[in-house]
Amino acid sequence: MKDKLDSLLEHALAPMELPEKKLNDQILRKVKEKKDMKQEQVYYKRRIPAAALITVCMLILCSSTALAVYRYLSPAEVATETNDNALQKAFLGEDAILVNETQESGGYKVTLIGSVAGKNISDFLMKNGKGEVLEDRIYTIITIERADGTPMPDTSSDEYGEESFFASHYIHGLDPNVYSMMSMNGSYTEFVNNGVQYRILDMDNIEMFADRGIYVGVNSGTFYDRNAYSYNESTGEMSCNESYTGVNVLFQLPMDVRKADPSAAEAYLKAFEESMNEPDETPEKSELDMQVDEFMEMLTPENIDEYAEPVESTRQVCTIDENGWPHYSYELDTGAAEDGVVLSDLEGKQPGSKIIEGWSYSDSGLDDLNIDVLILNEDGTITFVLYQPRQELLYPIMN
Repeated sequence: MKDKLDSLLEHALAPMELPEKKLNDQILRKVKEKKDMKQEQVYYKRRIPAAALITVCMLILCSSTALAVYRYLSPAEVATETNDNALQKAFLGEDAILVNETQESGGYKVTLIGSVAGKNISDFLMKNGKGEVLEDRIYTIITIERADGTPMPDTSSDEYGEESFFASHYIHGLDPNVYSMMSMNGSYTEFVNNGVQYRILDMDNIEMFADRGIYVGVNSGTFYDRNAYSYNESTGEMSCNESYTGVNVLFQLPMDVRKADPSAAEAYLKAFEESMNEPDETPEKSELDMQVDEFMEMLTPENIDEYAEPVESTRQVCTIDENGWPHYSYELDTGAAEDGVVLSDLEGKQPGSKIIEGWSYSDSGLDDLNIDVLILNEDGTITFVLYQPRQELLYPIMN
């Protein structure tokens, strides 16, 4: 079975034409614009079942000792637990892929359970930013558990979310920093059963790329972390960075190469590029949005230290990737994390000058506003540091 799978993957991972750097630059800018406008909340949602789940186990007596024998829920059982009858039927069908491969990394075990793709195979179809129902999807189930056997916190506990993970499908030959759950209408459903975290990933159906090869990756944090993986632009292959200190696992999903459709794949990538060039619809602003707008309009690189203060734990000299792009990454005490790329044009800027690269916030508005600030150093390197509004100023501004 393993030799057959290796043979299948060898053909599936054949090199293909790489996207132009111009397209990558456009996509990176578009994704950042969406982040600044909080659009990621539309495309990447966590749906958590409210009901507590029943643990499944068997006890076997052996030599007068009681041994607990655990088995993962099957893909169909996982779908049933989330009350998705259509997805449950799909996982029982002949097109479902069953894998059950486990990898261990960073003190956790991650298992790729299975996957299925098709049209209208879920009771909970997503809508895109235009309100259009996304019918053609791929659904993949993974589990995450602690390697030492300590139960994962239930979704209703205060500890839930303290350790975050980003999981996504990736396509061989396409930059994973650009093409992932975040940019391809991704979502996930999550629950905990018997101390094991189950996650159903869903995004645009990428079966059309089956002849190129499909990965499923999981890394620490809430976004794709380019430090967790190595991406070879010449061959299009991804691999885990062995020096990464967090969780980083990468599976190859054994898809049927007969499902590949090069014409449809080309059309999808063309539509993807065009969507990056479309202007975003400006959402109706709430009072909190307007407070943030007013605060940011008041802010300049010269007066930022008067109204905001740096989070020193995020201060770092940006790393430069193989294409010359400066990158930064950080994680806050609250669990929030970010992996970003510098998009501002620093040519002609004086060393020591500050540049406001962008900002983001959630439903709390000013209370959790994060401002990305760049500083050009004398030696030409770039320092990144996150700023947050001074707490003593928040109350009068918000009132």
